[in-house]
Amino acid sequence: MNPGFFDLVVGKWGARYRGQVFPCSVGRGGIGQKQGEGDGITPTGQWRIVGAGYRADRLAPPAALFPTHRIGPTDIWSDDATDPDYNHHVAARAHPFSHEKLRRADPLYDIYAILDFNWPVSVAGAGSAIFLHAWRKPRHPTEGCVAFAPDVLRYILESWETKSRVVVR
Repeated sequence: MNPGFFDLVVGKWGARYRGQVFPCSVGRGGIGQKQGEGDGITPTGQWRIVGAGYRADRLAPPAALFPTHRIGPTDIWSDDATDPDYNHHVAARAHPFSHEKLRRADPLYDIYAILDFNWPVSVAGAGSAIFLHAWRKPRHPTEGCVAFAPDVLRYILESWETKSRVVVR
């Protein structure tokens, strides 16, 4: 499929969406084929947004077509290949496997979208938690996600259509 007007096309130097170009951040390992968990690579390919999370104590939920989840203090994302819940959302006060907290002190995950990379059926160790989220600062590398200025991220999520895709090249 060739990218269309409604697709978010991500490259090394930015992203194109609905006729506009936005700066973005990609993984510290660049864009390419994932080598495994923790490689810092933003995976090439075409992905769908399958859901989103938001901090209700900090901002309003996005008016989105996909399911949104209010992030609570027990919400985590498993990044441990030995975890039966690898590359999935888990709500747990104590979790014996490696994971990433979704409710953070910084604003990176105040609003985020989940891509269907290695999801819903996950291959252990192939890579987890490829999100669209807010950046630390312009062009600051991520761990493999795609990050935007918070207002741009909200615009993307709220104008997303069912036919839209994230195309990483």
